[in-house]
Amino acid sequence: MPTVIDISPPVGPGTPVFPGDTAYAQTWVARIGPGCPVNVSAITTTPHAGAHADAPLHYDPQGASIGAVALEPYLGLCRVVHAIGVRPLVQWHHVCHALPDEATLPARVLVRTYAHMPADRWDPALTAFDPELLERLADRGVKLVGIDTASIDPADSKTLDSHQVIRRRDMRVLENLCLDAVPEGDYELIALPLKLMTADASPVRAVLRTLD
Repeated sequence: MPTVIDISPPVGPGTPVFPGDTAYAQTWVARIGPGCPVNVSAITTTPHAGAHADAPLHYDPQGASIGAVALEPYLGLCRVVHAIGVRPLVQWHHVCHALPDEATLPARVLVRTYAHMPADRWDPALTAFDPELLERLADRGVKLVGIDTASIDPADSKTLDSHQVIRRRDMRVLENLCLDAVPEGDYELIALPLKLMTADASPVRAVLRTLD
């Protein structure tokens, strides 16, 4: 039977977000007690907390909201590639060992850069993607890329060059994946965004299933 691997970091109070973004907070609207049969909470958070899918609207003023994008890129065969310890940018030579030129690639590529993802703290020196890497992946038919850091661009970038490649090549992106326990190889990815019709991103419960 296939094994399910959860690649979503926990989300709750203390979950790191980009400086200045909205941290996770939860309040109780109702609690179980006399006259009330249920617990009901309200949450406030950036949609970029934890594992999440960026919408084109995040980096393109005319882009689609996350609720309007097709779901196919977020579901299907993917390849996990290790580039552990690489900084500041993952470049082609860091990942080409797992992406041979003569082979057909899965439409989804996820890159692990951390030995242990810092799920409880903000990393200002996060590893990002070299835009040229994304161009080469798009040329090979890749429709979705994912990374275990908070952004595919450096945290201090003002031009968001990698996000602009994603925009121009009509690719999709997952960020803040937790790939600590995932060996290199091929898996089935399931990471569906919520149907948030005006949002620039959505949390996802990202999982991999082994192919055996």
